[in-house]
Amino acid sequence: MKDVNILKANGINLEKSLELFGDINTYNETLETFLGEIDEKIANIKKYKEVADMANYAILVHSLKSDAKYFGFDKLAELSYQHELESKANNIYYVYEHFDELMNETYRILNVVRKYFGQEPIRREFTNQSTKDKAILVVDDSNVISSFIKKIFNDVYDVIIAKDGVEALTMVQTNGRIVGMLLDLNMPNVNGFQVLEYFKANNLFEKIPVSIITGLGNDDFINKAREYPIIDVLRKPFNERDIKTVVEKTVKIN
Repeated sequence: MKDVNILKANGINLEKSLELFGDINTYNETLETFLGEIDEKIANIKKYKEVADMANYAILVHSLKSDAKYFGFDKLAELSYQHELESKANNIYYVYEHFDELMNETYRILNVVRKYFGQEPIRREFTNQSTKDKAILVVDDSNVISSFIKKIFNDVYDVIIAKDGVEALTMVQTNGRIVGMLLDLNMPNVNGFQVLEYFKANNLFEKIPVSIITGLGNDDFINKAREYPIIDVLRKPFNERDIKTVVEKTVKIN
């Protein structure tokens, strides 16, 4: 017989759920259905987050919220609801900042449920191989952009942030672990073109490959940047998949 104390001890509001389901057998049968479908739902949530499709992301986290409320997963329901609100507001930066929190609670609940059904726990798989001995330099005066990139890569690379070209050149001169640079063009003090000119004068492009991230819509500026041996140009706003592609291409050149 399944031990409901496993659920209660892990913060699952079983009494409230049984008001909806009526009896424990119906609860268990429906919970098994949830367990059989959740892997696909998680995969799709991750997919829509990666491509910044906030409309479909909102639909799925709403569904996750509903499931969580039905089964008494109160904390998961609350987290899912916040993600639903923020994604409907197209606040992708909130989604990225708090995505691990949502997933950690989701997997915690799944392992509680699996234990309740006498199944082995599952472990989250991380496909990125850590190369924290290598650093990526992000040169951008926008805290939002730099934090967004750092959130994506911080488990893989040491992500170093420079607010302008002055800080960037100081880091280039003092940090020997930098294997690639993401450079904004429009910055205070020393701008991106001045950084590119410094790289050209000091033959640094082979040592530290550079890709441009820019919100400038003028093609003349982009064409001017391409006169230097940069790897790629990515226009803002960009999503996770785009920036991962550019970083992979940039670091691979090194």
